[in-house]
Amino acid sequence: MDQRICHIVGAGPLCKRGPEPGPGDLVIAADGGYMHLERWGISADLVVGDFDSMPLPEHPAIVRLPKEKDETDMAAAIRLGREKGYGLFHIYCGMGGMLDHTLANLQLLAGMAYAGEQGFAFDDQIIATAIKDGCFKLPKGICGRVSVFAFGGTASGVFLRGLKYPLVDANLFTGFPLGVSNEADGREASIQVREGTLLIIYPRT
Repeated sequence: MDQRICHIVGAGPLCKRGPEPGPGDLVIAADGGYMHLERWGISADLVVGDFDSMPLPEHPAIVRLPKEKDETDMAAAIRLGREKGYGLFHIYCGMGGMLDHTLANLQLLAGMAYAGEQGFAFDDQIIATAIKDGCFKLPKGICGRVSVFAFGGTASGVFLRGLKYPLVDANLFTGFPLGVSNEADGREASIQVREGTLLIIYPRT
């Protein structure tokens, strides 16, 4: 499986820890995320945005977007990464600022799951991801609060294994947060859904 990562940095609150690009990875600055990359000393391969949060930078690869558009700068960055052949996305500085953009970025994680891709959104404390009709294994050694939410209707056939509060073939509904504030203790743990989409939030180590 191709494990090249498209790292996208948004204009939200600065994370202390940014991406660590490897060979073959792509780094995209979404608008003001360019300034975050400069603070981390990381070069952007591509800069995209309407540049309403910073002046137009001097960079050889800029995709300038209109201010009035149907997609956010983050959505455009994901689209461009997808067009370049990436299916694994790490998003930084996309949560914890404006609530509407945080929710929009969580929607984008669900959209990746619908497309058969995988996306992760990072801040300094948590990581968020989404799965559709599948299974996600928590990284080894994860301890702390884990929350699981139905996203976009009913998620049926939900199994939570290795967490403090297990579920067996349960249904989760968008309107009731049954899966909030579970707990991982470092054991092997997995989250599975037979049909539907789950948003998963777990500690960043």
